[in-house]
Amino acid sequence: MKITCGQKDFPFASSRRELGVVLYGQPGRAGRGSAGEAIKDAVKREKLSPAARAWDFLSIALSVVSADLAGHRNKSSDGWTREFELQVAVVDPGFWNTQSSTLEEMLGFLTTDPWKLRFVDQGFLPAPPQSPVFPLEDRVVLVSGGLDSFVGALDLASLGKKPMAVSQSVRGDAEKQRALASIIGGGLRQLQLNHNASVPDQEEPPTQRARSVIFVAYGVLAATSLAAYQAGEPVTLYMCENGFISINPPLTGLRLGSLSTRTSHPVVLNLLQRVFDAAGLRVRIENPYQHMTKGEMLAACRDQAALKAHAHETTSCGRFMRFNYRHCGRCVPCLIRRAAFRSWGMADRTKYVYGNLSRNDADHAGFDDVRAAAMAIAEVNQDGLDAWLGAALSPSVLRSDASALKGVVKRGLAELASLLHAYKIR
Repeated sequence: MKITCGQKDFPFASSRRELGVVLYGQPGRAGRGSAGEAIKDAVKREKLSPAARAWDFLSIALSVVSADLAGHRNKSSDGWTREFELQVAVVDPGFWNTQSSTLEEMLGFLTTDPWKLRFVDQGFLPAPPQSPVFPLEDRVVLVSGGLDSFVGALDLASLGKKPMAVSQSVRGDAEKQRALASIIGGGLRQLQLNHNASVPDQEEPPTQRARSVIFVAYGVLAATSLAAYQAGEPVTLYMCENGFISINPPLTGLRLGSLSTRTSHPVVLNLLQRVFDAAGLRVRIENPYQHMTKGEMLAACRDQAALKAHAHETTSCGRFMRFNYRHCGRCVPCLIRRAAFRSWGMADRTKYVYGNLSRNDADHAGFDDVRAAAMAIAEVNQDGLDAWLGAALSPSVLRSDASALKGVVKRGLAELASLLHAYKIR
């Protein structure tokens, strides 16, 4: 699939075989997509002045998200793998073309699709505001409205830090994100953005395997706007997620491609960091919870009072919108959430659509994700963790020692096993 992304005056090809996506504006004609106009307006409204290469990386991220939405897996030759040829207009194409292979490797690992990237002139760089605002926060934390990012922000505030909270504002979670940010450390400054990517003939349900790239792009945009960054200091961007879901090993062999996303996988974050270092962007991505399970995160949280009061208000469900902004209680993220509350030892006040998993029917104990979790636990008990993991944490994948990551996967499975045992699921 060929996709070109640039501003509205970019000379898009007229071929129907190539999708044109207008960045930071409206499509202007039928058959084109668009993304990023609301972000441009939000940054202007806040009077922020991000670095030029932060804008370029945002343009890349917006283009990737648009491609992810436009690519239909069921139309590919094998029913899954898509092939992307993506051309993006940036301010500094000479530099970004030197990074294309690293970005292609990162996107390939993230989405399980092959990507070819090419960068051209005519990128977007707005004029700096006449009276720019340089926020005094010296770090950024991504706050999704989820439980892990809530714990991460609580921990930072409890250590006396005052991060800027950055969020992807989506229907059903925007108000919740604001509410959670307002109670952390007396209230965090928050930047809520939405890519508003829209393409013709969008895949339904929308693909979101590349979403971590846009979230990180928001964080880099915010980080380079801070007074500390403008003064030459490095800024840490916290992407807080438990290690089990970060690795997200496929529970069964059949789930390898379709149901095991890699949003905050260390391979993805390490490749992104390599690009930022090459770009001279003094932003360090950090996941402090890479070696902790979700249950361990809850137990170790430094602000137990706030966590106990508000943990049930956070969102974990992979099908939250589908169930009218309620947790389904049976998808993998819901299972991990429920297992974490059990490990923490606190009552889970979350309202689940399918609460009683002991019910022996297709909606509860027989649901695909519940059965997959039970099968994974049985396989590990029978054959051992290494056999179940296969090559998922091999040195060739991670390029580092996998022992600590294997440990968190083992403990995460133990939390799941305790939950299933409580509901007599085997």
